Amino acid sequence: MSPSYRGLILDFGGVLTTRMRLNGQAFERSEGLTPGAYFHALNEHPDGVRVYTDLEVGRATQEEWNQVIGGILGIDPTDLMRRALANLRPEPAIVEAAQRAREAGVKVAMLSNSFGLEPFNPYKELGMYDAFDALILSEVEKVRKPSPAIYQRALEVLELTGPECVFVDDHAENLPPAEALGIRTIHHTVDPEATAAQLDAMLVQTAA
Repeated sequence: MSPSYRGLILDFGGVLTTRMRLNGQAFERSEGLTPGAYFHALNEHPDGVRVYTDLEVGRATQEEWNQVIGGILGIDPTDLMRRALANLRPEPAIVEAAQRAREAGVKVAMLSNSFGLEPFNPYKELGMYDAFDALILSEVEKVRKPSPAIYQRALEVLELTGPECVFVDDHAENLPPAEALGIRTIHHTVDPEATAAQLDAMLVQTAA
């Protein structure tokens, strides 16, 4: 017999939205940047890595991120996060699967390492606030994935145990801490329809 899951926890960027890499590549083109420059600034440049980590846990503001990343890239930092996420869109297959799960009685939460909330709130911009039973943001919780504490916080907010929940993320390194709490995990890659079908099979058909 399939386990009866009562909770679904979904990552934001790259799961509930279109792929982050495609968005970043579009940003590079719109700003006239060398291909790969934006990703290097975020993931390899020491100042960029530091400010992004600090932003995610509320130690830096989005404005500070704008200034640092704009400086690394040599572009206007004004409202940079808004421009950087301008090509991000809700991923219909996953959003609709989440809605079906919720209609079947499953509690649905979004768990995101934060992009900052001011002056640009990407969660509000993409209509995420009314679509979930709970939003767990690293900026608010002061801890980021893959720290076990943020998954525990999600369980507390949902008032569920690990084995009652499913967690979906596009970064494999974010899955083991959830698994350690007994949460069933799905590594979302490049096929939202396949992930949605998994969720339907696990949640919609077993919810009662």
